[in-house]
Amino acid sequence: MPAAPGIPAQSARPAPASAPVSPTPPGRRTAFAEGVDRVRAAATTEPGRLRIIGAVLALLVVAFGAVTAWQSSERAAAADDVLHSSQPLSSGAAAIYRSLADANTTASSGFLAGGQESAASRDRYEKDIRTAASGLVTAAANAEPGSASEATIAKLNRLLPEYKGLIERARTYNRQGYPVGGAYLRYANEKMQTRMLPAAEDLYTKENQRLDADYADATPYPWAAIALGLLALAALGWAQHRTYQRTNRVLNHGLVAGSAATAVVLLWLVVGHTIARSGLDGSYDNGIRSLSVLHDARIASLKARGNENLSLVARGAETITVGGKPYDAYYYDFDKDMAVLGKGLSRAATLADDRAGTTPVKAAEGNMAVWKQRHASARAEDENGNFQQALDKVIGAKGATGECFDSVDANLARAIDHEQAEFQRSAGHGRDAMTGLPVGAAVLAVLGAAGAVAGIGRRLSEYR
Repeated sequence: MPAAPGIPAQSARPAPASAPVSPTPPGRRTAFAEGVDRVRAAATTEPGRLRIIGAVLALLVVAFGAVTAWQSSERAAAADDVLHSSQPLSSGAAAIYRSLADANTTASSGFLAGGQESAASRDRYEKDIRTAASGLVTAAANAEPGSASEATIAKLNRLLPEYKGLIERARTYNRQGYPVGGAYLRYANEKMQTRMLPAAEDLYTKENQRLDADYADATPYPWAAIALGLLALAALGWAQHRTYQRTNRVLNHGLVAGSAATAVVLLWLVVGHTIARSGLDGSYDNGIRSLSVLHDARIASLKARGNENLSLVARGAETITVGGKPYDAYYYDFDKDMAVLGKGLSRAATLADDRAGTTPVKAAEGNMAVWKQRHASARAEDENGNFQQALDKVIGAKGATGECFDSVDANLARAIDHEQAEFQRSAGHGRDAMTGLPVGAAVLAVLGAAGAVAGIGRRLSEYR
């Protein structure tokens, strides 16, 4: 068909498929470039500048509130974990260790008594086993799936009934007068000392690491929030000063309200976190450190008592060579445990920060001194072949080393209870210092941003 006059003929061939297509037709600009031009043009007028200033101020104040709420929430959650999760689990792990050690000690004492084992001794052993089993259930419920703690707990759950079975066999043969009972008791003690207590100590170490991690999350200063707060206050102050220079009005109510809200949040953040940090640091210095030393001292006393009993059960069957000289293995370990106990009590007395904490520790030191004297007398009788006299001095009704051990254990329990209360009080104060801060910061930040926008809007209305 011929082309119309004055109009060039169009080619019928389509454009090649591979021809590039320009995203923006020639002569047209992108939306972003146009937006930049509009902002630049707006910034050349006072109303435009005011709008930009208002948007920046609102953004800064809201960002400050959001970061404050986020960081204070994280620290408050970590402080709550210290108080209600990681520290109780740490103490629970220590209780598992102590219960296992005490069960082993009580079993050896009952074995020495033979058919004269008291109902109180039997009940104490059973209570220790139940306490350890209950502690393992709690620890398992709070362990992370697939973690090393979970594997340790499973190991202890497997070993505990094996140990209990060995103790029952030892008791049965002992009541019948068969010497093989002593072999079963020593085998049970070996399982406890070489497998169960090291596993319990490993669990205690891991729970302490979790506790330290929670402290590390709860105590650092929220520097990002503080920096944003100072920046927001500086920007609000600059906007107020700029308004004063252009209008000679001393105060802009909206900007003053925004500045006041931001200042309150910043002050609340700094003061609240400082108080929280002080409380948490105090709970660690005056609680956790003392508790750790006291737990170690109590465990050392239990191990010393167990070795003292087992030295009479073995009657020289277990020896060790040190420096070329033979020693009774259990007496040798007893001396090492008493040295650890003495150092622990001395350290605990130094860490105690009040009379209520110092008194039971000092009493335990006195009990330990008497214990060492009575033990030396019992050992002399044993080494001279006077077994019955040695036995009376260890598990006798009066004047025996058992009385001293019980006194040491009771006084250490009192000291632990006191330090636990000190920890809970200080950690509770630290956690409570951040109560309401996340929500309060968010609300005040919104109000502050609204005030800043309202203040700028007041200036804008003067140009209409």
